[in-house]
Amino acid sequence: MSHFKKLMTLLIIGFFSETVLAADDAINTGFFNNTAIDGYDTVAYFTQSKAIKGNEQYILTWRGADWQFSSQQNLDLFKAAPEKYAPQYGGWCAYAMADEGNTVRIDGEAWDIHEGKLYLNYSKSVQAKWHKKQLDYIQQADKFYPIATDVSNY
Repeated sequence: MSHFKKLMTLLIIGFFSETVLAADDAINTGFFNNTAIDGYDTVAYFTQSKAIKGNEQYILTWRGADWQFSSQQNLDLFKAAPEKYAPQYGGWCAYAMADEGNTVRIDGEAWDIHEGKLYLNYSKSVQAKWHKKQLDYIQQADKFYPIATDVSNY
């Protein structure tokens, strides 16, 4: 076998092995830090109905990620009921998760609470698409999230 064919065979095997074995993190964190959802205070979406950046003074580690809050009160609320306040799909873009489990970063300003659950999206334009078929997308994303991420480890 030629050197080129050996190299191509190894690359193909490596690509498919990595694809099968690699699951993204359950929580959307930064590339160079462990901060969940770009540092936004997930509780503030519920209590203040707006996107507010958290403060490094108020941090709680949950599901392997550091969650920041804008106040001690919000940290305490999250600590008492993290499943209630955590965004769906670990804070990955909900629209992208519905598209075969793609893990895509978010814009903290592109958010929506539907039936008591927080959904984040990549951008406001993507969020507009999300709203058009939201219930269908939720069903699809619910199916793909445990497959695309390591959430089953928690």
